[in-house]
Amino acid sequence: MTDPNRIEGGREEELAEGTLVSHLIELRQRLFRAIIAVVLIFVVLLPFQQQIFNFVSNPLVAALPEGSLPISTGPIAPFMVPLKTTLFVALFAAMPVLIYQAWRFVAPGLYRKEKRFAVPLVFTSIVLFYVGVAFAYFVVFDLVFSFVISQTPDNVQVATDIGEYLSFVLRIFLAFGLAFEVPIATFMLVWSRLVSVRALGKARPYVFLGAFVLGMFLTPPDAISQTLLAVPIYVLYESGLIMARILLRDRLAEDSVDAEDKSDESG
Repeated sequence: MTDPNRIEGGREEELAEGTLVSHLIELRQRLFRAIIAVVLIFVVLLPFQQQIFNFVSNPLVAALPEGSLPISTGPIAPFMVPLKTTLFVALFAAMPVLIYQAWRFVAPGLYRKEKRFAVPLVFTSIVLFYVGVAFAYFVVFDLVFSFVISQTPDNVQVATDIGEYLSFVLRIFLAFGLAFEVPIATFMLVWSRLVSVRALGKARPYVFLGAFVLGMFLTPPDAISQTLLAVPIYVLYESGLIMARILLRDRLAEDSVDAEDKSDESG
């Protein structure tokens, strides 16, 4: 049976094929371009590393008691932490380039009809990643830091190490950035026919529970941050199902007809 995605303009479309060596060379070139993009952005941002660190640390500083500031317990941490912060900001800023290079690597293996879906998916995945990071910075950090510091005993002084803070915020940024990719992952599962929309719909209770379990592992041990990660994951999961039903309705209709035909034949 011919794959309908291969039919373009009444003719069967052939994909470009290559050897293993050619694919490895292409992969090396894409990785090299991605690394160059990160390095260039890092060099441009380097003169502003102090301002970048101040911006990243603002949610913590705003939540600390008046007159308190983060501390440094390492001998070279005052130099290294802003430098690392700038490097990771450059990595996040280069995300469109990284995703684009990944897209260019896999694009030759897609048919034209598949590419029409893939291009908006690539753009959407970039936007969703940044939305997740922004949600963590502007919403999650404020609530989490305010809650944690408000629960500090009166005879304890809050003195957060800047190295520990950087590790914490990077983990949260990555967790929320990836969590907001759930609609894309859900859509891709349906698009690739690995899982049906009906099966994903029946899995809602498990997804809801799994979102809270994932929040427990990826966020601090408090109910606020876990809920702030789990609820968007579930909402975005539902959004992915809606997106699949709308954008893939022709394919879903074909699959439904095929399933009925097989059922009639078996009966």
